[in-house]
Amino acid sequence: MSKQGQIKKAVLAYSGGLDTSIILKWLVEEYGCEVVAYSADLGQGEELDGIPAKAKATGASSCHIMDLKEEFARDFVFPMFRANAIYEGRYFLGTSIARPLIAKAQMEIAAKEGADAVSHGATGKGNDQVRFEIAYYHFDPSVKVIAPWREWDMNSRTALEEYAKKHGIPVPTSKKNPWSSDRNLLHISFEGDVLEDPMAEAPEHMYVLSVSPEKAPDAPEYVEIEFEKGDAVAVNGERLSPAKLLAKLNELGGKHGIGRIDLMENRFVGMKSRGVYETPGGTILEEAHRAVESITMDREVMHLRDSLVARYAAMVYNGFWFAPERVVLQTLIDASQQTVNGMARIKLYKGHCRVVGRDSANDSLFNVDFATFEADEVYNQADAEGFIKLNALRLRIAAIQRAAKK
Repeated sequence: MSKQGQIKKAVLAYSGGLDTSIILKWLVEEYGCEVVAYSADLGQGEELDGIPAKAKATGASSCHIMDLKEEFARDFVFPMFRANAIYEGRYFLGTSIARPLIAKAQMEIAAKEGADAVSHGATGKGNDQVRFEIAYYHFDPSVKVIAPWREWDMNSRTALEEYAKKHGIPVPTSKKNPWSSDRNLLHISFEGDVLEDPMAEAPEHMYVLSVSPEKAPDAPEYVEIEFEKGDAVAVNGERLSPAKLLAKLNELGGKHGIGRIDLMENRFVGMKSRGVYETPGGTILEEAHRAVESITMDREVMHLRDSLVARYAAMVYNGFWFAPERVVLQTLIDASQQTVNGMARIKLYKGHCRVVGRDSANDSLFNVDFATFEADEVYNQADAEGFIKLNALRLRIAAIQRAAKK
């Protein structure tokens, strides 16, 4: 069935990579529609160079590049880090947290342009299709979504490269760097090619944001990060905007080989997938945030929040950033952060970052008079006997019952 005439104008989330370059041309050819290209600047740096010219050369009527770095760090990364959200205990959600913002801005452009459809380059096997489209429907439940990977019969990189050659589209992949990658202020991810072998070590030349720990400086470096209500606000005494602060931590972490991780993750659609990630700044930020929490946060509040972190992380990973359950949970998390004010001192050295100090001038719950191993006048150690016996009561009763049965 012909697709011609079904769509008048579509806004495509466009990176300039192999997939979206082909999709742009395919939309023009298959749907006969006007295509508006859109790229979100989330801190990819030089990757955005030449995007408008390339998009127009491939058939786009126009190209929007939106600088979303500050919004990304302030309204997406930082709220997530208040929750210490790490998917399956290892993945810092760098790709996951970017998708709802990309989709939000894409829908804004679609409204401005009077477009009747939006399109993306996510495959039918991955998580991104879910993340993008749930966000689209949040903003416009009647929007037409075109997901080419679920429509066309090109089912391999080879088929895409053949289509590109046929239509004169430059192919950005190479034999040296054949994997796919996704970069923003929080991280860069790598998937595919050699990484599809779970036993194959990622080649050193693949890494972008960090030096290898073996080549990192032989002397450690200390960094002090200040927090207000759970958000980092300053590095080594210099107040920085969220995006600039994250960029600064990326620089420091990358220099010391921090933030590399190689993992197998469980995709929302059901399969396992291998990814290699670099998250230098995020790794430091999470360590520092936990340090300030440890001295300022009530024990039971912390334990309650921690019991919900896995669910929060899954919401982000699965694409439910705008869902009411995430919004409600964020309210609880933000309330828990009101006293998370203070400073953490972090030691960076050859791929490792660890807390070596923490302080809070006004919200510290640590009181040396109570915790000291030296003599004190505020804690009667004899009181612990009754505390222990009451907590052991159910175990004592069970022991008595067992003895009576013998």
